[in-house]
Amino acid sequence: MRKILVVDDDPTVSEVVTNYLERAGFAVVGAADGPEALRLAAEHRPDLVVLDLMLPGTDGLEVCRTLRGRGPVPVIMLTARGAEEDRVLGLEVGADDYVTKPFSPRELVLRVESVLRRGAAAPPAGGPVSGGGITLDPAARTATRDGRELSLTLREFDLLAHLLRHPGRAHSREELMREVWGWEFGDLSTVTVHVRRLRGKVEDDPADPRLIRTVWGVGYRFEAGGPGREDGPGREGGEDA
Repeated sequence: MRKILVVDDDPTVSEVVTNYLERAGFAVVGAADGPEALRLAAEHRPDLVVLDLMLPGTDGLEVCRTLRGRGPVPVIMLTARGAEEDRVLGLEVGADDYVTKPFSPRELVLRVESVLRRGAAAPPAGGPVSGGGITLDPAARTATRDGRELSLTLREFDLLAHLLRHPGRAHSREELMREVWGWEFGDLSTVTVHVRRLRGKVEDDPADPRLIRTVWGVGYRFEAGGPGREDGPGREGGEDA
């Protein structure tokens, strides 16, 4: 049985989320603050963490950073604030997804199932792929650039694998959300933030990307051949790319 750690200081939210997750067949462990969450995560090694952003003491962002430092456990962030910058902050510290309060508990369960299903999916068929100095082994879920191992989250790895398998092809953010996240709908800033994080790990200069290129008005393209000119002013869809 998959184990979920639910971290929220609101007892009502925690109870509702726990009930829905247990009815969906998950084992649930609950924590009300950051230190307790980190202790229980180390003790129980959950398959996924549902993490409130606004926690007393150690906030959700710091808890997420610490969890990411320990290993690749998936994190879904809960936030009562609807501002885009708060959602982006959660994604930038490594959250796999976020849900804004008030939310449908059933939607949260679907998001949990989606993240876990993606993580448990069989590796793509075929052997290692490479390009631009990057070598990726789907079976071992390892990636290196110029012989240096890259520390990638689950979504970053899948995003890089998709781009490497289709060099020179322009991908829209809608397509990437569908093919990498497995979602037919969602906030496209999720893709934008993950591209930005991935560039920070694979580019010599993330501010002047040469591998993961912005295609103005379309999305992104992986250039396996090396340096070249950026296709447009570096912004796509009105957001920083």
